[in-house]
Amino acid sequence: MKTNSGAKKRFALTGTGRIKRKHAYKRHILTKKSLKRKRNLTHAGIIAKSDEKNIKELLCMR
Repeated sequence: MKTNSGAKKRFALTGTGRIKRKHAYKRHILTKKSLKRKRNLTHAGIIAKSDEKNIKELLCMR
């Protein structure tokens, strides 16, 4: 079974087995966004428990 190419570019596994993701809205049209908003979008987020099963299937990590 093949890994989903889009998913492997977007998600990473943490040491504890959770899945990291990046925040949206930090690519373009940044001049109208406040520094605080842009700074908070910099940090990685964690995938919700309810989505973990689906993402792990895309990454072939069952």
